[in-house]
Amino acid sequence: MHTPRWERRKQARPQELMSAALDLFVERGFAATRLEDVARRAGVSKGTVYLYFPSKQDLFKAVVREGMIPVLERGEQMARAHAGADSDLLRELVRGWWELIGSTRFGGIPKLMFAECRNFPDLGRFYYSEVIRRGHSLVEGVIRRGIRQGEFRSLEPELVTRLLIGPVVLLAIWRHSFEFCDGSPLDPGRYLDQHIDLLLGGLRSGASRRKRPVRRGAVAAVRNARRRGPRRPGAS
Repeated sequence: MHTPRWERRKQARPQELMSAALDLFVERGFAATRLEDVARRAGVSKGTVYLYFPSKQDLFKAVVREGMIPVLERGEQMARAHAGADSDLLRELVRGWWELIGSTRFGGIPKLMFAECRNFPDLGRFYYSEVIRRGHSLVEGVIRRGIRQGEFRSLEPELVTRLLIGPVVLLAIWRHSFEFCDGSPLDPGRYLDQHIDLLLGGLRSGASRRKRPVRRGAVAAVRNARRRGPRRPGAS
C-alpha cells in the first residue's frame, strides 16, 4: 500500500527544514538566521518549524547531529576495524572528513562556531562535546596506537592531534571566508596530501622510516653532497 503524498511530505519535513537551516546558517551565521527565514526557505509557515524544533538552538543541534555526527561514527568504526598501518588510517580519516564534511555545505559550520561560540556558550559547549572532543578522541586514539606499535615516534598525542586537525579545519574556514579574494584558489586535494605527508614524515619512527623506499634521486643528491664535502664559509 502506497503512503499518501501528503503523508510522505510530512515525514520529509524535518529533513527539509534542516536543509534550509543549514543553508542559512552557513550564509548568514547563527545569530542572523531567523526561524521565519528558515520556514520561508523550506516553503512552510513559521508555526510548522515549531512543530518539529522548539527553538533555533534545537534546530542547529539537529543539523549538526544529522550531518556531522554520522561522519564521526563512520571514522570510529573504521578505526576499530583497521588492521594495517595507522599512517594509512590517518590519511583515510582526513580524506574522509574532507569529502563528507569539508567540501560540502557542512564545511561552513566550523567557521560559524569559531565566530559565534562565545556569544552562544550553550551551542559552543554542545559543539565541543559532540564534535570537537569526539573527533579529537578518534584521531588521538589512532596516534596512541601507532606509538605503542612502534610505527610513530613517542610524541605527545594530544598535541599531534591538534597539529593534524588544525590545518584541515583551516582549509574549510578558508573556503567560506577569504577564498573569494584569492586569484588562484587552493586545490584541496594537493593541500591535504602535502599536509599529511609533512605530518607523517615527522611522526614516523626511525624503524618505520627505514621500511619506506627512498627515491634514487634523493640518494644521489646526498652522495654528491658528501663527495663535495663541507662548504667553506662565504663560498657561493
